[in-house]
Amino acid sequence: MPRRLRQLLAAMAASLALCAPAAAAEPGVLVLGRISDDPAAHYDQLRQLLDYVVPRMADVGIREGRVLMARDSRQMESYLRRGRVDWVTETSGSAMALQTRAGARPLLLTERNGVGSYHTVFIARRDSGITGLDDLRGRSLAFQNPTSTSAYFVPAMSLIDRGLDMEILLSPTDRPAEGSVGYLFARSELNISTWVHKGLVDAGAFSNLDWESVQGMPESYRRDLVVFHATGTFPRGLEMVRGDLDPAVAGRLREVLAAAGNDPAASEALQRFFGTTRFLPIDDDTARALELLRAGVSNVGRVIE
Repeated sequence: MPRRLRQLLAAMAASLALCAPAAAAEPGVLVLGRISDDPAAHYDQLRQLLDYVVPRMADVGIREGRVLMARDSRQMESYLRRGRVDWVTETSGSAMALQTRAGARPLLLTERNGVGSYHTVFIARRDSGITGLDDLRGRSLAFQNPTSTSAYFVPAMSLIDRGLDMEILLSPTDRPAEGSVGYLFARSELNISTWVHKGLVDAGAFSNLDWESVQGMPESYRRDLVVFHATGTFPRGLEMVRGDLDPAVAGRLREVLAAAGNDPAASEALQRFFGTTRFLPIDDDTARALELLRAGVSNVGRVIE
């Protein structure tokens, strides 16, 4: 089959998976889900790893794998509560929201491009006079999108913990009330750095990986910008399972994924799976970081959303 035709069929399947009602859970079927605003692009990334996993789970009765996209977190929460999705791959902030709101359980930590954890940095122009979080009162701040861990949940948690009031702005030209931090969503890491560099907003927040990347932070911007606050670290990504998934299935899935990083047969599927290098167990330190993140994400939902 020609490559272009395969891509077209994959895009059609992903669109149908996103738009159609989720079918009832079926015995022997493992359903991998993801929240996506681009299901056509993400379908193949999920499908390839699922095709690796399913044959290695025959001993627990799994004979087929399916991909199911959700358009937003609320839809994924519904899928999990109704047993329509078994396994979800997400950033740690969104994963903790799914745990709180839908009873999902962490299975493994996801290491991407050799990095298992990261942190948020707040940036501003060197000539802005901003040297700390308190200086954001009466100023504007760019996040990425409402599901981003490093560029929304964690920085919002930091501001709330600091006792700063937050209000959403209508546009970069809108200004917050005196004493409040105005925020808006720039949609991409590059937009965050661009808006700060051009003076459209006073500050931005994204991960240290974006600060260090020319894709998120062009070198022509770097000399004019400064990091004025950095948060603690947190896991980069998590594999989650629904709370009532058969323990034998969940346990076997954990074993297969944990071994995949050392299996040459999985290398291409892992690379396609958002640059995953391996899956790691959740140790005590990671569990504590996740609990802090879960409480913070819940607080963001209560205070802001």
